[in-house]
Amino acid sequence: MYVKCTLAMVLLLFANIAAAQQMSMPGMENSVGYFSSGTSLEPKNTGETAPMVHKPIGSWTLLFHANSFLVDIQQSGPRGFDKMFAPNWLMPMIVRQSGRHTLMFRTMFSLEPATVTERRYPLLFQSGETAFGLPVVDGQHPHDLIMEISGRYDFNVSERTQLYVYGGPVAEPALGPPAFPHRASASENPLAVLGHHQEDSTHISNNVVTLGVISGPVQLEASTFRGTEPNENRWNFDGGAPNSFSSRLTVAASGNLVGQFSMGRINNREALEPNLDTLRTTASVIHYKRFSSGYVASSLIWGRNKDMESHERRIFNAYTLESTVNFLTKNWAWTRIENVDRDQTLVTGETHEAVHVGEEPIGRVQAFTFGYGRDLPVPWSSVKLGLGVQASVYGVPPVLKPLYGDRPTGVAFFLRLRPAGNMAQHMRMMHGH
Repeated sequence: MYVKCTLAMVLLLFANIAAAQQMSMPGMENSVGYFSSGTSLEPKNTGETAPMVHKPIGSWTLLFHANSFLVDIQQSGPRGFDKMFAPNWLMPMIVRQSGRHTLMFRTMFSLEPATVTERRYPLLFQSGETAFGLPVVDGQHPHDLIMEISGRYDFNVSERTQLYVYGGPVAEPALGPPAFPHRASASENPLAVLGHHQEDSTHISNNVVTLGVISGPVQLEASTFRGTEPNENRWNFDGGAPNSFSSRLTVAASGNLVGQFSMGRINNREALEPNLDTLRTTASVIHYKRFSSGYVASSLIWGRNKDMESHERRIFNAYTLESTVNFLTKNWAWTRIENVDRDQTLVTGETHEAVHVGEEPIGRVQAFTFGYGRDLPVPWSSVKLGLGVQASVYGVPPVLKPLYGDRPTGVAFFLRLRPAGNMAQHMRMMHGH
């Protein structure tokens, strides 16, 4: 039924194609928005301040995007831990446009298997995936060495119609908002969202194939992919035949506002419950606004997992509101507010008992994060180095207070390194300014 509904949506949109704007910047933005992770989109004007390097190479264009943090985190309470670790990723891409055709190859890599030791970094109330055969609890798993190897082909049927196919052995299906490492609203926060496994955890999936169509402010797409989460060996290539499906509708109300709604059936998602399938539903609104000395980017995200074929009512919701402000050019301030359902594994912790407990919801956790950072002077104009600090406080349900304390907190100090990018200059040239 789900696959039939998805196909019906695609056929309906083909039958009702409306006016579409002509693609002006192949490989970086289309008529709907600015390319983020996979085929997800942020507001089109986000490209004005994206820290991306743009360099012509013959008839091709090289694009390079990266981010690296060195983080020292300190957490209070009985479950709190301290650790130094380094989240990071780099994303080289290459694109070529010829007439109606645009071809793009994308790769993304991370050294987190080496820079995030013991297969996790501390993050109170986080759960999802495994380490050393046990569920990860109060920690965030590192990303794989290979985060993406994909390609995309776009065909402009006319100035009013654009079709595309995207996919690869490691890619992101059409499900959820842009993944948190890519969102402008989360650019300065080095830590994962607590709602990651309800909102955007499929950003690293195997054997993805996506078909999409763009019509005016609307993008509609459908994907098939391997639903099993990456295993805990972060250096290898997992593979596996596609067994899951998703579809996503994205609408750009303006160059500053994009919303999406998506659904997907993720089969055999978890390593410890291989026969359990999940129906994920997400919705998000992303806003971007430029001003004289900076910009503000904000995201409001909802994600919902419903475990299928389970005798218990296993439904988990996650809500995230995050915003980042760049002001006076070199200053950054950000916040992330979360409200997430958690399960019984938080009670057992990372023990063998956690393998056998049911993952029924036991209550909601609230997290409130506030941070400030500043770009530092460096002798190289091609990179930006920043120094930042953020603090998180948590609201704890009564069942968890004996384990976490009444007022657990976390503080993270970090250095951030990334390319300065030249997208602003390129966009001015494209638009004749």
